[in-house]
Amino acid sequence: MKSKGIIIVLLLAAVVLVYNSAYTINETEQVVITQFGRIIGEPKKDPGLKFKIPFIQNANFFAKNLLDWDGDPGQIPTLDKTFIYVDVFARWKIVDPVKLFQTVNNQFNAIGKLNDIIDPAVRNFITSNSLIEAVRKSNRELETTETGLDSAEKAYFTVTTGREKITQGILAQAQPKLSPFGIELVDVKIKRINYVEQVRKSVYGRMIAERNQIAEKFRSEGKGEAQKIIGNKDRDLQQITSEAYRTAQEIKGKADAEATIIYADAYGLDPEFYSFAQTLKIYSEALDDKNTLILSTDSEFLKYLKGYKE
Repeated sequence: MKSKGIIIVLLLAAVVLVYNSAYTINETEQVVITQFGRIIGEPKKDPGLKFKIPFIQNANFFAKNLLDWDGDPGQIPTLDKTFIYVDVFARWKIVDPVKLFQTVNNQFNAIGKLNDIIDPAVRNFITSNSLIEAVRKSNRELETTETGLDSAEKAYFTVTTGREKITQGILAQAQPKLSPFGIELVDVKIKRINYVEQVRKSVYGRMIAERNQIAEKFRSEGKGEAQKIIGNKDRDLQQITSEAYRTAQEIKGKADAEATIIYADAYGLDPEFYSFAQTLKIYSEALDDKNTLILSTDSEFLKYLKGYKE
């Protein structure tokens, strides 16, 4: 029984020794072995099962793949004194885990070092450029700005540096300061830019005023064009009416002349009948229930009523 107990104890001790001496590395990890706080050998970067001296040596794991850094949005003034919130993110990786372990010890402290280096670089480049440089990266024409703006306003929107070059400058400025920590800064990008509340209201008010000014200009031009069209319409209408009236009068004059000729020819065949017809016409107009006519019995006006004798 006593020998069995010894065997069990020895087996347990062996299991504990193997458990503390063996460790595995996956594809996204790298390991630095330390002994009493001192680094032993080269970093282990190949994945697989590895061994170390149990209880004496420690395996310190570090990421080998790309890591993300997300900065806190900060209020920064631009070169043209506009206060904005700038939200930046970056991608980085540990290229020398020994340096990282010797300087900042672990990845959590590495994040703090990234904060200390990238944030000042972002502030430096944002304050050194105008707002338009941080917002745009080229001078591609925008429909919202190309209409209704004068040359001075268009010059204000001209990009000389651009957002892409600003992020490249932040990367170039921060990378040399991170190299002593075994960190490679792969990329830096601006995630979001926004005005502070007070400036945002002022900018929105200015945008509304500019849009209203442009709209009023369009309305004024539209009214001018409308008046021009109405004036041309009235002129053309008057010209058409005048020509139509002249043509109608010419036609009417010709018709009256032809009618007169026809009447003259017709009545010329029998003048007495013409006189009779005209007198009857006068009777119908002069003799009615509303008029009173007093004539002598020998009046020529009534000759066709009392009989006419030559």
